[in-house]
Amino acid sequence: MATERLYYNDCYLAEFDAKTVSLSGDGLRVVLDRSAFYPTSGGQLFDFGTLGGARVVEVVDDGDAVTHVLETPIGAGAVRGVIDWGRRFPFMQQHTGQHLLSAVFHSLFGFETASVHLGEEGGTVELATGAISEAQMREAEARANQVIVENRDVVVTFEENPEGLRKASERTGRLRIVSIAELDKSACGGTHVRKTGEIGSLLLRKAEKIRGNTRVEFVCGAMAVRRARLDYELLTAAGRAFSRPLEEVPAAVGSLQEAAKDAAKQVKALAVELAGFKGRALFAAAVGGRHWEKLDAVDESTRALAQAFVGCGTGVFLATGGGAALLASSDPAVHCGNLLKQFGRGGGTAALAQGSVGEVGPMAEALGF
Repeated sequence: MATERLYYNDCYLAEFDAKTVSLSGDGLRVVLDRSAFYPTSGGQLFDFGTLGGARVVEVVDDGDAVTHVLETPIGAGAVRGVIDWGRRFPFMQQHTGQHLLSAVFHSLFGFETASVHLGEEGGTVELATGAISEAQMREAEARANQVIVENRDVVVTFEENPEGLRKASERTGRLRIVSIAELDKSACGGTHVRKTGEIGSLLLRKAEKIRGNTRVEFVCGAMAVRRARLDYELLTAAGRAFSRPLEEVPAAVGSLQEAAKDAAKQVKALAVELAGFKGRALFAAAVGGRHWEKLDAVDESTRALAQAFVGCGTGVFLATGGGAALLASSDPAVHCGNLLKQFGRGGGTAALAQGSVGEVGPMAEALGF
């Protein structure tokens, strides 16, 4: 039996009475004759609330039926449903905001919306364009908020094979249409506010490339306020850390990055210098000009160490660790690249080679270690 979807006609209906038409054996999965609970669909998440006093933990779109998944079981018969309005209304703001944003991007720049996702902390629209400039982001955000201020009507109608849709529907026949006055007309089964002013505000956060398109993250209404507050608190904390006003934080971060780069260069130079000292000391203590350094990992400083070692005279330096191997030689009888290829994987020159070795023993034995 099909479930009458009450939210189709009244998105503001927060309480309703219904009858169970299907009940699982454990009483935790319920289908009603009518329901105001929105199931996950069209990029929008499902409603929370209670059904017969039992907490609703999921709402599933099962074709013509809506299945309510409960935390505790209920019995068959008449039941009262109560929607968690604190969750529903922000989703209504987000969903209407998404229609508004998609319409604005389309009207301003001709960008089509390829997909939509509405989550717990905001939403995204994936636009069929390879890139969006900062100027376009600012213009779209400003235009969307202007339409919000204008408080335009958002109207739900049911039409047979409607024309003038922003995006053609794959369905035919009688469709549920959500329209924003003088801006947008889209086929949609989601929940929406009655006026654009109820969206509150719309904030664009970032854009990133995905599958050749561009995904734009946005937040609306109460979610936008929470996100802006969090951003402000994070920026304030950064300002305190730098002992700078908020507007000077970006410059302070830039200065810190430059200082970190300079410090990294100095550390690298000192590491190479230290490796030189250690390499010469190892050569002085080596027997027959050969040394095997067993490490946890072979890195850039290992190369400097090896080159310093063989630079002191005729010798061979082997370093191994974590399955990697580095071989340096100033002995004409030892060709590092050929030897590494013989016993492992990798390559290099006669003087220096690097790669991986499964069993180090055979190569070390061939080198006289």
